[in-house]
Amino acid sequence: MNNIQLKLSDQNRGSFLIDENGEKLAEMVVAISDGNLIVYHTEVSSKLKGQGVGAQLMQKMSEYARNNNLKVVPLCPFVHAQFKRHEDEYKDIWNKNWR
Repeated sequence: MNNIQLKLSDQNRGSFLIDENGEKLAEMVVAISDGNLIVYHTEVSSKLKGQGVGAQLMQKMSEYARNNNLKVVPLCPFVHAQFKRHEDEYKDIWNKNWR
């Protein structure tokens, strides 16, 4: 498991990220607003492709949402696809009513 850190600004914007010696290797861009964890974008460096890093980011983000009683708004196509594919796993945190 890679070392995934959550970095948030004072405005509750930031990302779950894997960074090695100052090089960003993977990132899931998020914001927290009104009880929602909004996921905008997920990107994994070609160095880490095929190692399940996207799934690790999903797990970390999901744990954070559950631990902080947040609902997830999956604007990121990758996260949205995972939510649809594994609906039972994420139904407790998926905010389907967000507009």
